Amino acid sequence: MPTPQGPTLRELAVQALSSTMRGYDLLAPKFDLTPYRTPDRVLDAVTGAVRPLGPFRRGLDVCCGTGAGVGVLRELCQERVTGVDFSAGMLGVARSAHAGAAGAPPVDWVRADARALPFAPVFDLALSFGAFGHFLPEERPLLFDQVFASLRPGGLFVFPVGAPPAVGSRPYWSLLGFDVAMRVRNALWRPPFVMYYRTFPLAGVVDDLVRTGFEVRLLPLEELGRRQDGSPRARLVVAARG
Repeated sequence: MPTPQGPTLRELAVQALSSTMRGYDLLAPKFDLTPYRTPDRVLDAVTGAVRPLGPFRRGLDVCCGTGAGVGVLRELCQERVTGVDFSAGMLGVARSAHAGAAGAPPVDWVRADARALPFAPVFDLALSFGAFGHFLPEERPLLFDQVFASLRPGGLFVFPVGAPPAVGSRPYWSLLGFDVAMRVRNALWRPPFVMYYRTFPLAGVVDDLVRTGFEVRLLPLEELGRRQDGSPRARLVVAARG
């Protein structure tokens, strides 16, 4: 962990042997002290890319965690922002972090599973950061359908997707090793902890979004740089409800 105040190895082990929900309830008080929180440079890059696509009145942070994406929405939306997550612990930290913030729209915090969102089509903008590894590939269509149903006609669902690491590189083997270890853990231990890094390929994600009814375009996040071959290190997926 990057700071002495972050979770200990024992705490991480207990989290990893819990269910996904219970694991995040346990991690919540120290989550923002771990590398798992979305970096500010990613939040800033997405904010800058989305701002020209507005204006937006109401925003939804899907799987909001400790509220990093809610902070983005409060910069982009004029009337109201909602954060939704299934972890009571994460919502509690998020609520405390945003309590009393001035000069921004009010926030509602809702505990719900993203596969069963309890919203009418009232949002102009939905976003999500770093949560998609908690959904198996076969769950993506349901997740996307729920977001689609929560957006007004013309509303946008946006999220960043990083370029995959080069085959054979150190990051490639690190992510592969993590996913293999997680699959072994889930085969041998119950309840499962669903967290994978290689189950959200851009091509398959775009196909699922289009089948849901979204119109999809990809925007390079130039602030995050480009790789040696000239391709962007990250893209913003912009999915519009028709």
